[in-house]
Amino acid sequence: MTVNSANTSASIFRLSPLIRITLLSLYIALTLPLPFLAQATNAPTPPALLWVGICIGFFGLYAVLTERVIVDDQAIQVTYPAWVSRFWRKGWSLPWSEIKQLKPRSTGQGGLVYYFLCQDDKAYLLPMRVAGFARLVNIVQAKTGIDTTDVRPLAQPWMYLILLGFTLLLLLIDCWTITTALAR
Repeated sequence: MTVNSANTSASIFRLSPLIRITLLSLYIALTLPLPFLAQATNAPTPPALLWVGICIGFFGLYAVLTERVIVDDQAIQVTYPAWVSRFWRKGWSLPWSEIKQLKPRSTGQGGLVYYFLCQDDKAYLLPMRVAGFARLVNIVQAKTGIDTTDVRPLAQPWMYLILLGFTLLLLLIDCWTITTALAR
């Protein structure tokens, strides 16, 4: 999405819908049976408390997944809606002129993430899970002059499709689990 005003145009990159749907579905699949199982087994934790915790967790996860990246002629910024930034995540903004390089770092799982290194040696994580990542990287290269030909997303879409498939399978198992727990 591109926003045009009189003097500037900004591009907005939101988190990939595939990633958002997959992560929210996985959260539901992992937590939904817990209150039913707590009730069926007479667990010391009341099901109502589990429901409250599940709702708070879902709200927190959803808040994190509202991240968006805005790039314009002056800067790149990571923002969140006002209801998120007021209580939790603030985001950041970085003028193009302050970026001196893009530094790769390996993750614990063997992937690569990239950080913007600034003139004052602060580092900001390059958002890698946005829809239109290739276009974002091209804008970064055009605005900073940094070669980004080797920059790839952390996870490929097929990885999230596989995770979504297993999540849907887990949701089917959840249905069986909940049905069994309610029948007790």
